[in-house]
Amino acid sequence: MEKKRYVVGLGELLWDLLPAGKRLGGAPANFAYHVSQFGLNGLAVSAIGQDDLGEEAIQELERKQLSAYLERVEYPTGRVNVQLDEAGIPLYDIQQNVAWDNIPFTEELREIAENTQAVCFGSLAQRSPQSRIAIQAFLASLPVDDDVLRIYDINLRTPFYSKEVVDLSLSAANILKVNDEELPVLANYYNLPVTSPLEQCELLRQRFDLRLVIYTCGAEGSYVISEESVSSQSTPKVSVVDTVGAGDSFTASFCAAFIKGLSIPEAHAIAVKVAAFVCTQQGAMPILPDDLLG
Repeated sequence: MEKKRYVVGLGELLWDLLPAGKRLGGAPANFAYHVSQFGLNGLAVSAIGQDDLGEEAIQELERKQLSAYLERVEYPTGRVNVQLDEAGIPLYDIQQNVAWDNIPFTEELREIAENTQAVCFGSLAQRSPQSRIAIQAFLASLPVDDDVLRIYDINLRTPFYSKEVVDLSLSAANILKVNDEELPVLANYYNLPVTSPLEQCELLRQRFDLRLVIYTCGAEGSYVISEESVSSQSTPKVSVVDTVGAGDSFTASFCAAFIKGLSIPEAHAIAVKVAAFVCTQQGAMPILPDDLLG
């Protein structure tokens, strides 16, 4: 029997210290958790400290039945203080020089990359040289196969990004996910003409030879731009508890549906519904109801 290939969330694993208490998170871990709920072989890849929060992270991943490859390193497990504004939008205070800033690239990690069918990575975990080297080495070790999804969920967090990191990441990706706050940064970096956001997304798609650009605009809807078409979806109106992890669940559910062979509009519709549900829950990793899993 062929070994089930991985769908990897690569980068930060951390504790979100929310007003309602601490919850395990980090965009890559959130991604891996949600693709696992769709029946894929999700794997969170990161590093944790040799501390109590590291042990708690392992226990929480086991409780959530999420597989992980976690190096134990001589740095504290990541923590983020999260405050929510009146609309439930999170404001992050992200600690530096923590475990996920120091992910090593090991032979075991190379073997994981060689057996990966999709990976989602961002900018935040590449703020440090050590983890940036590991992430780029992982991407370089992926199978040379057009069907392998290399999803750059750009996830710009001021001041933890640079044009150098964005250049490297876009060059390694074949799918870009960007939101309406991040697109102007890219427009400035690459001198995109002052046209519509969708035209700017298409220019980025062409410039970096991307299969897809996923463009999200919060309550204003979302778009998936391919060479052939543009899929658009409005955002459902829901009672928002918090938006932590909603974008990660969108990326994960779109990826899972796309891997399973659904069309771009079908995968897009599922992603919108899943993200809307996550906004009605506390934290980034709620259990999804069966009717959303198909």
